[in-house]
Amino acid sequence: TGARLREVGTTNRTTTRDYADGVGDSTGFVLKVHPSNFRLQGFTASAPVAELSALPVPVVVDIGSGLLGPLPLLPDEPDARTTLRDGAALVTASGDKLLGGPQAGLLLGRAEVVRRLRRHPLARALRVDKLTLAALEATLRGEPPVRAALRAEAGTLERRAHDLAARLQAGMVRGTLAGGGVGGKRPLAEVVRSVSVVGGGGAPGVELPSVALALPERFAVPLRLGDPAVVGRVAGGLLLLDLRSVPPAQDEELVEAVLACT
Repeated sequence: TGARLREVGTTNRTTTRDYADGVGDSTGFVLKVHPSNFRLQGFTASAPVAELSALPVPVVVDIGSGLLGPLPLLPDEPDARTTLRDGAALVTASGDKLLGGPQAGLLLGRAEVVRRLRRHPLARALRVDKLTLAALEATLRGEPPVRAALRAEAGTLERRAHDLAARLQAGMVRGTLAGGGVGGKRPLAEVVRSVSVVGGGGAPGVELPSVALALPERFAVPLRLGDPAVVGRVAGGLLLLDLRSVPPAQDEELVEAVLACT
């Protein structure tokens, strides 16, 4: 395309003045990229979008994680709505990560800017297919599953965990009486406190209090190879199934999957 990327500022400190000093007659736009998969700590500074929008060139912001609106749980994570309101001409984001949809690139912003990009010869080569568009539309029609998981309260997760543990134990007893499964007085699953991390290229370093079902470590492989597959976290000789990552609608499937491995 003939475009050149000109760096301004430093790794940990970049001010509005740094951007302004870098703007010249040939500047097409100012690009601000959010570090969505790592965190800088210590002596840092970042130029606000509201200040950058006062510059005589358009501002393009890559927010990375795909958060469409503000989320109180993640106050340091930029969202598309606020960024556009602060004056950005264009926001680029991921369709997966915090949005929870298919892997895709999103362009949000001023209509005239998006129209120009749509007419670019590369647009046809880079566009997503119909299946990706259908998956993205389905994600946007309801509350994204990632957002629902982030909003889940620890108390609600704990109640679900105790209910699931009781159902697993009852299922084991029925299996033993019927001549199948394993016996013993030790509970199949125990309820333990856990810590969830957002991960997946969004909100690095943010931890959320959670609750998990703790199973014997021997369940890790058969659950992972089962249908449906259940992938947990092995720690301290236990397999931890963090309920923040399990939608309530899948609780019954989880119980059946675990009992199938006994």
